[in-house]
Amino acid sequence: MGVLSTLMRGLVRGADRMAEFTSKRGSRTHNKGRGSRPTGLRLSSRKFLTIRAMIPEFVVPNLERFKLKPYVSYRCPKGTEPPLTVQSVFAEVVAPHIRKDFEDGSFSKQQLEKYGFEPTQEGKLFKLYPKNYPMLQHGQHCSDSW
Repeated sequence: MGVLSTLMRGLVRGADRMAEFTSKRGSRTHNKGRGSRPTGLRLSSRKFLTIRAMIPEFVVPNLERFKLKPYVSYRCPKGTEPPLTVQSVFAEVVAPHIRKDFEDGSFSKQQLEKYGFEPTQEGKLFKLYPKNYPMLQHGQHCSDSW
């Protein structure tokens, strides 16, 4: 873009709104900084008053005998475990309890709440519909099998 066209655009539009706003473009007291918040107030006498409550406090746990390192290399091998699915969580967590109760003879279709089944979704933020329930054998939904 030429000098004349830039000058004309500046006269017509005003300041260049697309340029990066740096600390050099602000007023004398403007300091863009690096995104941190101020830790105090500037007084009318141009002095800076530090306020202790505005200073961030980092709570770090004691990692004295911690075995893991804070960095994981990108060269590390991929995990060998398959990703978690609804079916695998159901098979590992709920199914053994149902199987045990069924073998003991204490299984009842009216007491499914003790296995985590919720018959109604009233008062829930995210409603679960029968299609979202974990799948059972032969592709049946929980609501279909009970």
